[in-house]
Amino acid sequence: MTQSWVQFAAETENPLVPPWPELVIGLIAFVIVFGFLAKKLLPNINKVLEERREAIEGGIEKAEAAQTEAQSVLEQYKAQLAEARHEAARLRQEAQEQGATLIAEMRAEGQRQREEIVAAGHAQIEADRKAAASTLRQDVGKLATDLAGKLVGESLEDHARQSRVIDRFLDELEEKAEAAR
Repeated sequence: MTQSWVQFAAETENPLVPPWPELVIGLIAFVIVFGFLAKKLLPNINKVLEERREAIEGGIEKAEAAQTEAQSVLEQYKAQLAEARHEAARLRQEAQEQGATLIAEMRAEGQRQREEIVAAGHAQIEADRKAAASTLRQDVGKLATDLAGKLVGESLEDHARQSRVIDRFLDELEEKAEAAR
């Protein structure tokens, strides 16, 4: 019966439950390894994790600062761009005004030059007309004197009388021409 009991006990032992001595040795080894890890390795792991957390938080803070700075720079660039556009519009307006002023000045100068040319032309025409009238008077006077001298049969060489007769004759012609207009 003793043998059957040992056999029965061996057969009834659960293969999943280790024997007590192995369980105690395994538990002691686990506590030693766990203690070693808790004393030596866990502080290093916590230190590395803390450094990593600080680096991440610092990186986030740096990123936020960089983003804030980038936003500030963007605002400055937008302000500068708006100012440059405003300045360009002002310069364009100023150039248009200067162009309009220059065109007006050139037109005024052209008008003045045209008026000078027209006035000079009128003065030249008037001078030419007077010269032609004077030459015509002399020629008509000479012809009239010669003709009158031939009709009368005497020479009418008295220059003063000749000039008066010619002037009176031409003045009468001019009066008739003006009355006909």
